[in-house]
Amino acid sequence: MNDPDTGATKTVGYWVVDDVGTVINPMLVKGQIVGGIAQGMGQVLMEDKAYDAQSGQVLTGSFLDYAMPRAEHFCDVKIEDNPVPTPTNPLGVKSAGEAGTVGSLSAGVNAIVDALSVYGIRHVDTPCTPYRVWRAIADAKSGTPQAAKAS
Repeated sequence: MNDPDTGATKTVGYWVVDDVGTVINPMLVKGQIVGGIAQGMGQVLMEDKAYDAQSGQVLTGSFLDYAMPRAEHFCDVKIEDNPVPTPTNPLGVKSAGEAGTVGSLSAGVNAIVDALSVYGIRHVDTPCTPYRVWRAIADAKSGTPQAAKAS
């Protein structure tokens, strides 16, 4: 959901189905998936490394300057399993460490672009900060071609 007046984006729902093979510790797997989703959505919504154009000095060198996702930025995550044990090891387990991250990047950006499609917007550069979303809406309303926009 986007607020067209401010460009603020709010995640209102997130559903995921993963195949991590045989699940040995469901709480650990859920934590890995939710943590990966938080990491990916942080990249989608806010995380950006900024440099000074003149000197190349990093401007986001600490967590005071670098946006990092917090619980308030997320909604409840619904997780379902589709376990298909792998035949390549005796336990049938697969990796879960990056399961949430991989899908969250494309799911997050596509959800934002889908919400903005009513304005004819088909692309927003990441991170989809409130300013970038607001700018995309303002440009679309003014008729500025999307390819001519600067982030």
